[in-house]
Amino acid sequence: MPRPSKHERGDVLKLLHERYIKDDPKAEADLAQIKLNAQIARQIYYLRKQAGLTQAELARKINTTASVICQLEDADYSGRSLSMLHRIATALGRYLTVGIVDIKQAKSWDKKLAARMRG
Repeated sequence: MPRPSKHERGDVLKLLHERYIKDDPKAEADLAQIKLNAQIARQIYYLRKQAGLTQAELARKINTTASVICQLEDADYSGRSLSMLHRIATALGRYLTVGIVDIKQAKSWDKKLAARMRG
């Protein structure tokens, strides 16, 4: 079976959102948390790869184990702490920031970050 086009996938996602999430504040909040977890996991993975490090090498730099790094790079994991993210950022020569922004700004920023990590 051929893979659906990007346009078709977008239509399906829009339909699913309309049917199961729209107008349900709890579902919206759950989806936002899922997206945030996935975004953080992707960013840790991307930055680690960009630095040319294996999970074990990054783990040694921050005094933890490769299995912890593996968990942190898993989108389904929700136990990330700010202190651990700060240790990772520092080990990768980055600076960790945390902010509260308008929802519309966040959606725009998410798209830009995703494009940058793909390209």
